[in-house]
Amino acid sequence: MSEELPVDHPYRPRRRLHRRRRILALAALGLALVLVAALAAVGIYLWRADSGIRRSSAIVKSGAPVSGELNLLVMGLDSRVDVNGNPLPAAAYEALHSGDESDGGLNSNVLMYVHVPAGGAAATVIAIPRDDYVDLPGCPDGECKAKIKEAYGLAADQKSKELAAEGHTDAAAYQASRDAGRAEQVAAVEQFLGVQIDHFVEVTMVAFLQIAQVVQPITVCVKENTVDTYSGADFKAGTQQIDADQAVAFVRQRRDTSNPGLEFTDLDRSRRQQAFIASLFTKLKQTNVLTNPATLNRLVKVAQQNTVIDSQLGISDLTSLASSMDGSKMHFYTLPIARFGTDSAGQSVNIVDVSAVRAIVAKLLAPPAASSAPATAAPTSSPATAAPTSSPATAAPSSAAEETFGTGTTVSVVNGSGASGAAASLIRELGHYGFGAGTASTASSRVADSSLVYASGSQQVAQRLATLIGIDDLREDDDLGAGEIKVTIGTSFDWSSPSAGTSSTAGTSAPESSLPSPVSATGGGTTGPAPTDLTEMAGGGVPCVK
Repeated sequence: MSEELPVDHPYRPRRRLHRRRRILALAALGLALVLVAALAAVGIYLWRADSGIRRSSAIVKSGAPVSGELNLLVMGLDSRVDVNGNPLPAAAYEALHSGDESDGGLNSNVLMYVHVPAGGAAATVIAIPRDDYVDLPGCPDGECKAKIKEAYGLAADQKSKELAAEGHTDAAAYQASRDAGRAEQVAAVEQFLGVQIDHFVEVTMVAFLQIAQVVQPITVCVKENTVDTYSGADFKAGTQQIDADQAVAFVRQRRDTSNPGLEFTDLDRSRRQQAFIASLFTKLKQTNVLTNPATLNRLVKVAQQNTVIDSQLGISDLTSLASSMDGSKMHFYTLPIARFGTDSAGQSVNIVDVSAVRAIVAKLLAPPAASSAPATAAPTSSPATAAPTSSPATAAPSSAAEETFGTGTTVSVVNGSGASGAAASLIRELGHYGFGAGTASTASSRVADSSLVYASGSQQVAQRLATLIGIDDLREDDDLGAGEIKVTIGTSFDWSSPSAGTSSTAGTSAPESSLPSPVSATGGGTTGPAPTDLTEMAGGGVPCVK
């Protein structure tokens, strides 16, 4: 293994690969994969405390969570190998229709934040769309902004290269790289949602297939006849029982090749997966699947091969998880996006409003008696150098003229402050003032003082911007194109006290009255809910979905 790993190395996120087959195969297995595996891990761990499930010290929290609460991240990887990096059985590759061990990577194609309140009340499960375009707190492999699913693979790749440069390429180095990926993925979700994550469960995509083989058949329901030749989906409208292979197709479907009018998206697939989980829990509650020793033995084997849990996740935590994930006590949510877009490389991404997402999450997690409580505090585990969640540009413009003074001007930001994600954060916030988004980059070394350069003809706008964000050093730069401004953030940049453009609302979350109310995940007719909708699904019964 050399220091410079090729872009198709298994650790690298798969946005760098453009083969049609791989893009289609990366559908992964979504909510069904991780929650079923989590449930299996619960039963297994309570039944056999040291059953051989791999433990990881990727995150070790120094601060205790709120007493009695459980805050867990479940990650489903698109890897085509087991947790030790070994190839899967040939039959598994054939059933998954997704290549062999050389395919896939370490994208966290499934990300869910599971919150269990104190006392074992109903669990809140929040699905994060995998292509949400967010800041990455550690800038792994030099990528400070990417799809949230890519945090794991980028960090694992960076750690692998560092260890390889030191001559470490053994199994221990492999696991150390995986731990780096887990830690970065947890930190990225914490930063995005504004929550603290105390534990995690990680599974590979084959876990879903193997568990479905244990508990098949499963009852599901779809609203319309639907066919997808890529995933193998072929379902009739109404309620039906499906086997394990059909279950894989059910949760992977992302399009309809016979009826393009159905307009499937990744968010529809998340809701399809939630419906599968709801149906599965209904079956588990009505049958004796998890009380059968032979069945438990098979689940133990699956978990040993394809499950990783953090080292601090204890029996009491798992007991709380098991009781709170009992069928109808669960509530599933899929976070909305602002719109579909592209990144600087032309890859499709979900454009998100981070402030709105955090406010939504805080509202979903607030106990009924304290629904007006302040938004959840920033995670205690975020790096000390992470970009502040409030910047001078977050203040609401006081007039229409102020709101649009940057129209026609593009602003790029170079981050020399050492604060992770600061450049992208400032560009995003300056959009409120009409500025076009330029490039976000990181300086080769930290600089003390902030500065601003502008193209000829942009002096007036540049001066207003410099005043807004508190920069004294500005000058004209003939190398910039018309309407361009470039800001360099130094370590002295003051995020909290701009000399103008502030208001008493700076840095605050959106008012609760402006937050979207959840819509039914099974609503919207044949077209389903819009990607901009926050959707909710109860955990019981057999939901009928798009």
